[in-house]
Amino acid sequence: MLLLALDTATPAVTVALHDGTDTLATADEVDARRHGELLLPAVDRVLTAAGAALGDVTGIVVGVGPGPYTGLRVGLMTATTIGAARDIPVHGLCTLDGIAYAAGEAGLEAPFVVATDARRKEVYWARYADARTRLGDPAVDRPADIAEVVAGVPAVGLGARLYADAFTGVRDDLPEHVSAAALAALAAERLAAGGGAGEGFLPPLPLYLRRPDAKVPANYKVVTPR
Repeated sequence: MLLLALDTATPAVTVALHDGTDTLATADEVDARRHGELLLPAVDRVLTAAGAALGDVTGIVVGVGPGPYTGLRVGLMTATTIGAARDIPVHGLCTLDGIAYAAGEAGLEAPFVVATDARRKEVYWARYADARTRLGDPAVDRPADIAEVVAGVPAVGLGARLYADAFTGVRDDLPEHVSAAALAALAAERLAAGGGAGEGFLPPLPLYLRRPDAKVPANYKVVTPR
């Protein structure tokens, strides 16, 4: 097994290579405006550092969000293109699950919440019974609207840090963004436990939770012929 994992659903452009037991190489860079520019060079660096080639990869792991429209689709299109070109499976995972897994590995005790920045003064968030068990589907909300639910609960992620008045249990010592290494390790666990490519995974499709920021203009300028 050789899994290439990547995620662009948060400001982090993150890539990792995992052999089913250990992470072999990683590349992580935070830049919310350069996902398309940074992702493929990061893939190349990870493969080079591990002494591997793209042809050696047996599966792709990709974070499906939730996340902002433009950044999220960079990772998903890259993952599905590589998967199609190499005829290998593409395993989708919720990005919040990757953050939860990393937080659990760092010692965060359950239950807790994970929140990332959704912009528009909102957060993408979910509750977890433990590092591997999400309680319900991810949601997008204004922090003030969920303050009673998350107040005092241990919280991790950039969304929780940005709105610490609502997420009063925020843990600044834990991961701010998702890491591809965590996604790869979680995927390796699920593949080993499920024995099948579809067990415990999502389709490699974007989990937006809301419409994109860009909108088609409501009225077009009318040009009359002379």
